[in-house]
Amino acid sequence: MEFNGKVALVTGATGSIGKEIARRIVEEGGKVFITDLDQSKIDAVAKEIGQNCDGLAADVSKLDAVTAVVDTCQKKFGGNIDVLINVAGTSGKGNKIEDVDESEWDFIYAVNVKGTFFFIKKVLPIMKKQGHGAIVNFSSKSGKTGSALMSAYSSAKGAVITLTQAVAFEVAKLNIRVNCVCPGITEATSVWTHVSADYVNNMKMPHEEIVKTFTAKVPMGRLAHVEDVVNVACFLASDRAAYMTGQAINITGGREMH
Repeated sequence: MEFNGKVALVTGATGSIGKEIARRIVEEGGKVFITDLDQSKIDAVAKEIGQNCDGLAADVSKLDAVTAVVDTCQKKFGGNIDVLINVAGTSGKGNKIEDVDESEWDFIYAVNVKGTFFFIKKVLPIMKKQGHGAIVNFSSKSGKTGSALMSAYSSAKGAVITLTQAVAFEVAKLNIRVNCVCPGITEATSVWTHVSADYVNNMKMPHEEIVKTFTAKVPMGRLAHVEDVVNVACFLASDRAAYMTGQAINITGGREMH
């Protein structure tokens, strides 16, 4: 029961990865407050997971909305927030750099970087007051090595890695750990659905060939499963990772090794 008695806040929690992280934390004794854009989807996930899960819809790129989520989480579960997991993100459209317009660039940065920043900003004072905490941010393989046709996404996810490191340094002596995960292509996620569709359009190849092309780049010979990502994220959020901070952990089947 790794999360016995702990309260976790999980963003992007109606997507396949966020939902399964929330489920795992509740199964292991915790209470979870979830957020995403659609309240009806949040309610459905909370009902599916059970009584120790509740949530509030919010746009993570809006500070007032983030504040409301954090305040409501505290009221619901007693004040402490032991774990923050920033899953919320967007890949945008796959485009050549000259075809990316300013609004798309700004949107990708607002969700991936500003959203992560806002939740850290609002939750850190709570963790400092209670004297402990674990934060897990979501970067990407593309944040380590940029991906073609994904310049905005790659650079935003790179920013999440350096944000993670900077905050980890700031709070290391306060018993607060900050790490991030860098998944490769993960099956059964909306990001892969959208990205693969963009590659089909841009590369003029059938979807099956796109899957084969990307799988061939992975030394272990398969794409990531949702469970692979959930396992690492929950490990970093747990006391088993008590001596880890400032790390960006690859979940790529060997494709990324730095």
